[in-house]
Amino acid sequence: MSYVDGFVIAVPKANLDAYKEMARTAGAVWKEHGALAYVECVGDDVPYGKVTSFPRAVQAKDDEIVIFSWVVYESRQNRDAVMAKVMADPRLKADWSTMPFDGKRMIFGGFQPFMEL
Repeated sequence: MSYVDGFVIAVPKANLDAYKEMARTAGAVWKEHGALAYVECVGDDVPYGKVTSFPRAVQAKDDEIVIFSWVVYESRQNRDAVMAKVMADPRLKADWSTMPFDGKRMIFGGFQPFMEL
């Protein structure tokens, strides 16, 4: 069964085009190094919940939009190998102070699927 990395971030609406360009590069790099799928989604129906929600989780401001992303790998072992290559790839070396989003508010983690339909 596969392995999935998931990400949720808040991107300023004014930076959305820059984020999409960065994501296109990142997706190509991940796929080149062995990811099976790379998906980036812009929040469309993401209400601000009373207790919990995607916007609350990333402390999204009024001028920001929530991005939900995931990368699929063959396995956890494959993910670790792919991630090592991705992190070493010079195309993704960036100055965090110039990123089109606040990386400190990113939520991410690796997940072992228990069901795939």
